Amino acid sequence: MNKKYLKGAAPVLVLALGFGVVQVMSAAKPAPEKKEETQRLVSLLYTEAREQAVHLAVDTQGEVRPRTEIDLTPQVAGRIVAISDSFAEGAGFEPGETLIQLDDADYRLALARAEAGVAAAEVVLLQARAAAAIKRQQWQAANPGREPTPLQVNRPQVAEAEAELRSAKAELADAQLNLERTRIKLPFRGRVIRRDVGLGQYVTASTVLGRAFATDRVEVRLPLTDFQLQELDLPMGFVASDRNPGPQVTLSARVGRDQRQWQGRIVRTQAAVDQQTRLIYAVAEVNDPYGEGASDGVPLAVGLFVSAEAEGVRERRALVLPRDALRSADKVYVVDEDNRLDIRTVEVVSTSEERVVIASGLADGERVVTSTIANAVDGMEVQPITQLAQNLSLQ
Repeated sequence: MNKKYLKGAAPVLVLALGFGVVQVMSAAKPAPEKKEETQRLVSLLYTEAREQAVHLAVDTQGEVRPRTEIDLTPQVAGRIVAISDSFAEGAGFEPGETLIQLDDADYRLALARAEAGVAAAEVVLLQARAAAAIKRQQWQAANPGREPTPLQVNRPQVAEAEAELRSAKAELADAQLNLERTRIKLPFRGRVIRRDVGLGQYVTASTVLGRAFATDRVEVRLPLTDFQLQELDLPMGFVASDRNPGPQVTLSARVGRDQRQWQGRIVRTQAAVDQQTRLIYAVAEVNDPYGEGASDGVPLAVGLFVSAEAEGVRERRALVLPRDALRSADKVYVVDEDNRLDIRTVEVVSTSEERVVIASGLADGERVVTSTIANAVDGMEVQPITQLAQNLSLQ
């Protein structure tokens, strides 16, 4: 029985002995060395802020409006017998071109009667002057050396005949003018906005025939702040003159797939501050926007919304940075002397697609981050990498 017991316990003893050997060997093996984890710094591109003498650009925007826009109304009544092809929506017309022709038969008859009235008045005046001459001769023959009274030589009759002739000529001029007014025209080159009448329609002097605007020049009403007004050196109530024609302004807008630009000039400013917006409005004009003033054949069309940029005339010292350096609207990331990130709030006075001008909140020579950074934390340690200097002069 003891042999059977020993025979069954032998495998257990072997396993226990092997486990013990493994534990001894593991205990005798030296422990692995622990490596300290090092923090990997974020590499950032930076540029040094440099103070420069700059002329700040004034950016604003507005809608193109016609300088002259009117409702077309007749001055006489009549039936429309002809309408020019130029009097259609969007069509252009020349100064003095007949746009609408009214029936002029009645006005021609009135003109003929007025001409007859003038002729009759001229005959009456000739008769009155002849009778007055005869009366004067008779008086001088009967009363030599004495001066007759006006009534004795028919002076009142002559004056009455002269007045009748003047009245007849005035009626003739009125008849000629009314006949001319049956041809409805405008004294300027322009475009038709809309047409409200049709062929055969009877119109009176109060009937609106349509609406048109002049194309000799257009206006853009531009809102400006007090600061922008000072940059342009424009006083309130400014009106352009030969000595001071006003600052130039570049108007731009996207037409189709292309960005277009037109050149104009600020010709006047309001003399009061707008009570709702607290802004001051300036008016820029562009000459011949559908002709020589067009941008490669693209006119500065009425109703177009445009951006406007005018260069300031005052020189100032300011810090200029690449546009990529500005975060949000007024934040920049500065790398301090300890290579730690300083999220700074600055005063921005001008921005463009390429650069930003800082008035305060930043010192000359400070390192400003220009590369993108995710999850920026104030005070985090970074690895700054210098960026090649760029020419950011605004002059």
